[in-house]
Amino acid sequence: MSGPGQYSSFSDVAILEAVRTPWIDVGGALAQVSPIDLGIKVGREALARAGLDPRAVDTVLAGSMAQASFDAYMLPRHIGLYSGVPQQVPALAVQRICATGFELLRQAGEQLQGGAQLALCVGAESMSRNPIAAYTHRGGFRLGAPVDFKDFLWEALYDPAPGLDMIATAENLARRHGLSREAVDAYALDSHQRALHAQTSGWFSDEIVPVDNEVFELEGYQPRGITLARRCEAVTQDSHPRPTDLSALARLQAIHADGVQTAGNSCAVVDGAAAALVGRASMSTRPVLAHLLATAVVGVAPEFMGIGPVPAIQLLLQRSGLAQDDIALFEINEAQGAQVLAVAQALELDSQRLNRRGGSIALGHPLAATGLRLVMTLARQLREQHLRYGIAAACVGGGQGMAVLIENPDFPR
Repeated sequence: MSGPGQYSSFSDVAILEAVRTPWIDVGGALAQVSPIDLGIKVGREALARAGLDPRAVDTVLAGSMAQASFDAYMLPRHIGLYSGVPQQVPALAVQRICATGFELLRQAGEQLQGGAQLALCVGAESMSRNPIAAYTHRGGFRLGAPVDFKDFLWEALYDPAPGLDMIATAENLARRHGLSREAVDAYALDSHQRALHAQTSGWFSDEIVPVDNEVFELEGYQPRGITLARRCEAVTQDSHPRPTDLSALARLQAIHADGVQTAGNSCAVVDGAAAALVGRASMSTRPVLAHLLATAVVGVAPEFMGIGPVPAIQLLLQRSGLAQDDIALFEINEAQGAQVLAVAQALELDSQRLNRRGGSIALGHPLAATGLRLVMTLARQLREQHLRYGIAAACVGGGQGMAVLIENPDFPR
């Protein structure tokens, strides 16, 4: 590593298989499901799709942002055990907020460089089960003192360093880059239309495992499982994509006075999980999904946290020796419409290379799982369109950006 930021490159490291649950709106059919059980579901499915014995896994990496269950500390361990991974295989919790899915891949790549053979990576998030929490009452309640219970899901969006919530950081970018409400709504409409077209055409089906009511058995231990809400028997597709138009988006009130960000042009709040198997390309007996070439992560000003993908992508290109024109497609997380537009403007990025299947505005953003979805969606597009390189990137609350470089394994060298 030299200069600001961290760059990691990998040799003979591949994403063998990846899968996700449907992304379901907060309070919907997955609302009562622990992220651990969502993680077990995708962990088991990834191994089954890859045709691999869980006993071949020698490292488990898993991430989830919120303390969404009382056994949250055990999330990585229980995902590994109930996915069939041997007891002697260790498990590690990974957290880089919105880039947690990318960090899982980086950690897996580095562990493979150090001698591991197969990593199970899982990001799982229940936004619905974010708690109503208090951090100041362990010693009891004094007479007349304020009762300090707050909504973790809302309060976690606030960064006390600059004194701003995440939406306000996007408003900072909108002002700095001259982005109008009309431009942000137009971008959001495009995201909705692209995602809806991908969904109705069945494009997302191959990366989604349907989720139904299910029990996970582990010999010698307590069973656990999934119980869907609202008498739902199964969920098979993302719930948030829907038809809309500019007039409908324009009617939504801005979150901050005189701002450009609304509920319609910010990422949807959803529950979901994703998993990826990372192993050695040279040892795979099946075609791999993508070669994992490199990652980069940088810090940026917290009040402009949404611009983080720009220096991360620039560092990734600089250190990998590639030019931006070498990158066929980009998947950049849509935390807010103004945020992703500012990134595209700063990079002078062609919209035809960006988020061609829609993004988190339309699909949703289950924090720890999003990075894995971005990479999986990117890899599938590279293969079907016979393109070579792709980059997935995301901004990170608190002021960071992270990017991942992958290569189509089928592209002739």
